[in-house]
Amino acid sequence: MQRSEVNRALQQTREFFIRQDVHLPPWADYDLRQWQLQDRQQAQEILALRLGWDVTSFGAADFLQTGLTLFTLRNGSPGGQPWHKPYAEKVMHVREGQRTPMHYHPQKMEDIINRGGGNLIIELHNRDGDGLAHSPVQVSLDGIRQSHAAGSQIRLSPGESVTLETGIWHSFWGESGFGDVLVGEVSMPNDDENDNVFLTPLARFNPLQEDESPRWLLCNDYAHWLP
Repeated sequence: MQRSEVNRALQQTREFFIRQDVHLPPWADYDLRQWQLQDRQQAQEILALRLGWDVTSFGAADFLQTGLTLFTLRNGSPGGQPWHKPYAEKVMHVREGQRTPMHYHPQKMEDIINRGGGNLIIELHNRDGDGLAHSPVQVSLDGIRQSHAAGSQIRLSPGESVTLETGIWHSFWGESGFGDVLVGEVSMPNDDENDNVFLTPLARFNPLQEDESPRWLLCNDYAHWLP
């Protein structure tokens, strides 16, 4: 991806969040100069746990077809040290028709919640090694236990949610014809470096072509721009 594409995607997401009445911490609006003036010690939790903006196309060429925009609000350290929160929370902008590729988490259990906008479609499979199983998938939709055939695509309308146990393969996208979706994620601590397994090997974080300056830093930018 190019930095200009990331800047454009974040501007669109910020506008979408405003329409959905989503409010973020003040530092969500920091530009590069404001980050460089920030006391690193005071911001250590943000930097270490990669809180903040995340734009990815998972290495694909077309972000609008394969991609996701997220803001991580809170997180804890894997294993509980030094940041001992046993939970994480994200707010996500899933564009209409934009797919997050099939993946599972070996460690993380999560709730995926449709907070507003259009409908979210989630495809589900059990795991057979690092492949797809053919067995029925057991999930909880808003506290109601359900069984779905392998490969089922469940629809979450605004206000609905699904609980995914560790090891469940899942892919999701905004249903065509219903607009972009505001998605929440409440989970165990998030570890993007070690706790994502994709069905097709993909890049979780995109290398960027710096064709213009960043308007907002991504969570994987901190180490480069704030040495």
